[in-house]
Amino acid sequence: MQAVRLLKTKDLALVDIPQPQPGPGEIVIKVEAAGVCGTDRHLFLGEFPCAGPVTLGHEFSGIVTAVGAGVDLPLGTRVTCDPNDPCLTCAQCLRGRINLCSRNSVTGITRDGGFAPFACFPVRKAIVLPDGLHPHHGAFCEPLSCTLHGMDLAALRPGERCLIIGGGVIGLMAVQLARLAGAEVMLLTRSKAKQDLALSFGATAIAATPDQVLSLWPEGADAVIECAGVVQTIECAPQLTRNGGRIVILGVLPQGQKIQIEPFDLLFREINILHSFLNPFTQQRAAHLIASGAVQVAAMISRIVPLAHLVECIANPALPGEIRVLAVPQ
Repeated sequence: MQAVRLLKTKDLALVDIPQPQPGPGEIVIKVEAAGVCGTDRHLFLGEFPCAGPVTLGHEFSGIVTAVGAGVDLPLGTRVTCDPNDPCLTCAQCLRGRINLCSRNSVTGITRDGGFAPFACFPVRKAIVLPDGLHPHHGAFCEPLSCTLHGMDLAALRPGERCLIIGGGVIGLMAVQLARLAGAEVMLLTRSKAKQDLALSFGATAIAATPDQVLSLWPEGADAVIECAGVVQTIECAPQLTRNGGRIVILGVLPQGQKIQIEPFDLLFREINILHSFLNPFTQQRAAHLIASGAVQVAAMISRIVPLAHLVECIANPALPGEIRVLAVPQ
């Protein structure tokens, strides 16, 4: 079969590899859809550590076609893959902080992922999808599960004001989760198309600049969720946070990048900064939120491409206004 593999930094190719066979405790799925994440571009550019060659793709779902010894999951079951596979024996895992496991193995980064017609992974990382879920929508479970973890940390209360910075897939999912929590929600993004989509998802206000945020909410937001992963947006987050508020950073900066921040301001206004990493125990919740329609994902699909177009897609910046590209291998 053909797969999109990162051979080394800035060397991504569609190559022929053997179709995977499941070992003990593993399953093989026929991939129905795989999402292109900003992480895939970071991996291509060498901004995140990754020891290739490896088949990329950590946001994917499909139908079980083969199982290894000891697996009783029926063939034909539709599943998504939780790509993170912690060791469950280290100090962090034993504390329940599985997202901080130093020996975490990640499908699509440290082992072959979903940018291929078939993918193999441990059955313990399979999340059975609810009946009736659109085949393409299972690929959104992983990004929603990461967003859920960040919003859990934000601990929004009904009536609070929540500012979402960044109108990508994570930001637009955060808009919907904040509305489900009963918050007033503003999205900060320069993209008119993303502003309109946020309003359709229930945002109560939109802004294109930090000044516009403060003109609408002079005291700032109770919670600021940074989803852009840009130095400037992280640095401006404190000025957009009201006294006693909190900031949750969901966006990811390239390794080694620095920001400037004023601890005196954070101290005297008692602003807490939290970071959200991965998706501990949230993937099944994500699947049910999508299947129920509580979180809408169809409108975030910008285009659907075959595997042959993925190399060009990942090796270049996202198109203007683009939210999520799905690869459909079959």
